[in-house]
Amino acid sequence: MPNRDAQWVIGVVLAAAMTLSAQIAIQVAGVRTDIRRLDDRLNAMDDRLRAVEIAFAKVDQRLATLERLHLPAPDPAD
Repeated sequence: MPNRDAQWVIGVVLAAAMTLSAQIAIQVAGVRTDIRRLDDRLNAMDDRLRAVEIAFAKVDQRLATLERLHLPAPDPAD
């Protein structure tokens, strides 16, 4: 059996290791929460961008229709 000083050193090292592992676990949990929040925000931004793309496509389609109705056809001689 180790002497008293060695037991204290082992005890202090183990206590420090457990404390550090608990702190690291807390930090990792915080990082995971931040990543989830960022992922949610990116998904929301992606949804908004998709809505803008759809609206733009509708405007583009309407503009093409108006151009066909109002602009003269190109002259085949050109």
